[in-house]
Order: sequence, then C-alpha cells, then structure tokens
Amino acid sequence: MAWNEPGKRDPWRGNQKGPDVEETLRRLRERFGNLLGGSGGRSGGTGGILLVVLAIVLLWTVADTVTIINAQEVGVVQRFGKKNRVLGPGMSFKWPRPIETVTKVATTRVQSLDDEVVMLTMDENIVRIRFNVQYQISNAEDYLFKLRDAEGTVKEAAESAVRQVIGGSEMDHILSGEGAELVSETKKVLQQTLDSYESGLAVTEVNFQLVAPPDQVKEAFDDVTNARENKQQIENEARAYANTVVPEARGKAARIKAEAEGYSAERVALAKGDADRFELLMVQYKTAPEVTRQRLYLETMQEVLTESTKVIDTTGGRNLINLPVDRLGGALNSGGGVLLPSDEAVRAKREGSR
Repeated sequence: MAWNEPGKRDPWRGNQKGPDVEETLRRLRERFGNLLGGSGGRSGGTGGILLVVLAIVLLWTVADTVTIINAQEVGVVQRFGKKNRVLGPGMSFKWPRPIETVTKVATTRVQSLDDEVVMLTMDENIVRIRFNVQYQISNAEDYLFKLRDAEGTVKEAAESAVRQVIGGSEMDHILSGEGAELVSETKKVLQQTLDSYESGLAVTEVNFQLVAPPDQVKEAFDDVTNARENKQQIENEARAYANTVVPEARGKAARIKAEAEGYSAERVALAKGDADRFELLMVQYKTAPEVTRQRLYLETMQEVLTESTKVIDTTGGRNLINLPVDRLGGALNSGGGVLLPSDEAVRAKREGSR
C-alpha cells in the first residue's frame, strides 16, 4: 500500500501529529493568487504585484493630501462628510480621501438668468416684463449645504420680486421713464428673499429688458403713448412760447412804467416850477401892479405870436413893419393871409391924427 493512502502515516513526518505547514502555505498562495488574478504557484509574480499596488496606493495617498485652490475659488473641506473648514486660494494640505474631501466653489464667477412674466398691475392692466438677473456666490458654505438648486431658487425669487414690485405700481408709472426706480426696488426685494433663504448668493445686477403691454393690446397702448408724446410736445412748445412772450411783455411793461414815472416827475416838476414862479409874480404884482400886468401881457403876446404867420399892425400905418418873408411864403401857399393896413385906412388914420 502507498504511504499516502488513507489510514497510513506520512514517513516524512514520522509519528508527529499537527498542522500541515506546506498545505497551509499552498492554500494561502492560492487565495492571494485568486485575489490578484494570478496563479497560486507563482509566488514571485504575486509579491511584485503587491508591491506595485502598495506603491500606487502610497503615491495616491501622498498626492491626495495636497490641494491647489485657484484665485477665483475657495475650497470647502468636509471630514467624513461634515463641514470642517474653508480653504483660501493657494496650495493647502488635508487628509486623503475618504477622510477629507474638498469641494471647490467659484465665488467670483458671475452667473446670469433670463426670464419673462405677464402679470397685472395695481390699476388692473396687463404688462409683459422680460428681465435679466446677474448673481454670484457670496458664501460658499451656505451655497453648498443650504441650497439645493441655485438657478431654480434665483428664478423663483426673481419672479416673486418682479411681481411684488410691478404689481404694486400703476401702468403709467411702469411705462414712464422711471424704470430705474422699479429696477432698484426689484433688486432690493430679490436680495432680501435670497438672504432669508441663507442661499449664499449675492445679486449684482437686475435689468428690465422689455416693459410692454401684451401683443393683443399693443395697438391701443401705442395710441396712448403717442397721445402722451403729443401732449408733452405741445406743452414744450407752449413753454417755449411763454418763455419768449413773457420776457417781452415784462420789458414793455417796465418801459411803459418808466416812461410814466418820468412823465409824472416832469409834470410834477413843471407844476412846482409854475407854482414857484406864480408866487414870485404875486410878490412883484403887489409891489407894482401896472408894470407887472403890462409885462405879463407883452410876454404872453410874444409867446402867442411867435409861431403865428399873420402880421397885425395896430399903429395905423405909422410904423414900418419888416415882414418875415421866409415864413410868409409857406403861409401864402397854404391859403393863409397877411393882414396889412389899406390905403384908405392909412389916410383916415393920418387925417385923424391931424
């Protein structure tokens, strides 16, 4: 019978009883070979693969402890899934995964969102608003752990803010040139809403790209707009005309007033002068009445006859009268006459004087 038949003892092991070391090693080699994809009988190849695997794991572990954050980003570190710290730009060290993981968040990148709503205004008119919202991440931790859908959240919050602001305004106010005020109010309301959600987002810009009535009523609103523009044009022309006429009228009124004041001052001065002269004449008249009366008569006649073209001889022809020929010519041509003494009057005067 063979020595290795059942019930026979191994001649190499003698009479000792215990574990078979060779069998145990063989089984271990087979198991490692199956795990590494090799043959259990190739112990040398198995050891080389193990070394390669260990080297790769070591290099990956060392490399995974270093992380580089760009200047436009921040890194949020999670240790076993729990928020631990925030890394700034530059090279930093951490525990390898799965102990610590780093999520990089671009905090300086501006994101944009466009949307359009059709809604009722405060005076029950329908208006169409197309708006644009620009935002960026202000708090990386809140953005990662307290916000699930950033774009959806901004869209819903922006639409709510637009409806709140536009719904509280009248149509004329919305379509007028005061859109900047409405945009500013919308931005304020939107930021307050995002802050209440602790979204970690900051609104940088809000723009109304289109503010118009719906297409179904656009023609009627265009007529209203044209009427408003015509009204504004007429008012501007009226103001321009008023700015031209009013200064002229004021200048004319000032000139007339100045002339009236000058005439009044002149008449008052003449009246005062006449009164003073009359008082002086009264003094002279009381002193010499006849002389004063004669002088006043002569002065009056001189004043009256100075401009007259008629010559009257009251001396009966006894005096030689020099006629102003240069002045009598115009008077004769115009039908005026010169009163001269006749021959009969002269002779009668002479006889009477004899």
